[in-house]
Amino acid sequence: MGGKWKPLILYHLRSGPKRFGELRRLVSGVSEKVLIQQLREFVEAGVLVRRDYREVPPKVDYAVTPFGQTLAEALLPLCAWGNENRAQVEIRKRDSQERTSERPGSSGSFLATKNQT
Repeated sequence: MGGKWKPLILYHLRSGPKRFGELRRLVSGVSEKVLIQQLREFVEAGVLVRRDYREVPPKVDYAVTPFGQTLAEALLPLCAWGNENRAQVEIRKRDSQERTSERPGSSGSFLATKNQT
């Protein structure tokens, strides 16, 4: 069940079936390739069902199975924790990035180091 985007995918599907394009808009930042891959993994695991309506133009949607619903419910406390602690997590993430950018040899400082030699 690993994957950065899976909890968000599951969150957006809890309210009902969604088509691929709609999911792509809702899960902002995910690439098409990764979204396809994670949807396939969910379908293989029995968390989602993929429905192909066999229409022209093609119509396919994804919905949470009863098994997937149990996973979605298990993730709700984690979601609540994230919402409650979002500001603190963002501050720590920003501080960590700033410390990394200040170190010699970190990204962005290669040319400065190279020119000094």
